[in-house]
Amino acid sequence: MDEIRDIRGRDVFSDFEHVGFQATNLGKAVKLIEKMKKEKATVFFTFTANMVASGLRGLFAEMCRKKYVDVIITTGGSLDHDLIRSEKSYLLGDFNADDKELHKKGINRIGNILVPSDRYEFLEKKMQQIFEKLYSKNKTTSPSEIARTIGESVNDGNSFLYWCSKNKIPVFSPGITDSAIGLQTYFFKQKRKDFGIDVTADMQQLASLALNASKTGGLILGGGISKHHALGVNILRGGFDYAVYVTTAPEWDGSLSGAKTKEAVSWGKIQESANHITVNGDATMVFPLIYSKLKV
Repeated sequence: MDEIRDIRGRDVFSDFEHVGFQATNLGKAVKLIEKMKKEKATVFFTFTANMVASGLRGLFAEMCRKKYVDVIITTGGSLDHDLIRSEKSYLLGDFNADDKELHKKGINRIGNILVPSDRYEFLEKKMQQIFEKLYSKNKTTSPSEIARTIGESVNDGNSFLYWCSKNKIPVFSPGITDSAIGLQTYFFKQKRKDFGIDVTADMQQLASLALNASKTGGLILGGGISKHHALGVNILRGGFDYAVYVTTAPEWDGSLSGAKTKEAVSWGKIQESANHITVNGDATMVFPLIYSKLKV
């Protein structure tokens, strides 16, 4: 294990793997991601909505612009935030803000990020138009079609949906109704009662992407349904060949979000012979460090 003394004028990142604790795992994660790309693995990239509300949205968009990832699985809230932020900004607040006062002012808090309620008025207007467009083609749509149509409707280089639609990167959102978009579906169905979202419609395409890949790699930020859906579909092919997790959740409560990569081996979600690593840390700090070292 090496000591870090004078970091001025040096690439401190090159020392991370030898520092110990989570710095070592972070350094290993970079090499593992580079390896999965070198081996031409199909990269499944998963993240949660709170990350899209943060500045990570721009990094996600950049990766999609450069086609660094092949498949995205995320929550419905990610679509909400990406669409809203294509035209409306969020504000930086404080974790210790007075939430009663924020509520009186019509401001919603995500940690220390503030989202004025008028942003959701904008979302309502846009989504009703998008649903009408989808309905005119088919009374039943899929989450990936909604994501693609949103991407086609925006003109923002910092939108990951924009670049996914341009570069034909499929975006799957199996829990899409658990979001502001889901609420807008309820409103739309008041006038178009036969409109529906078939969450099973994307399963064939997603399964084919896993089954037809020579190798698969998982770049998994956070947990929840995004993480589990990527792991679940890879069971069909015997598990991921490579996997990198970034999480703040502990494993002692048995949660999927806190489960380490090694636990997934017992389920066949990650292969016994796979290369995998878990980095414990806040993705808003860890992922920019990882990204800064990748040759994207």
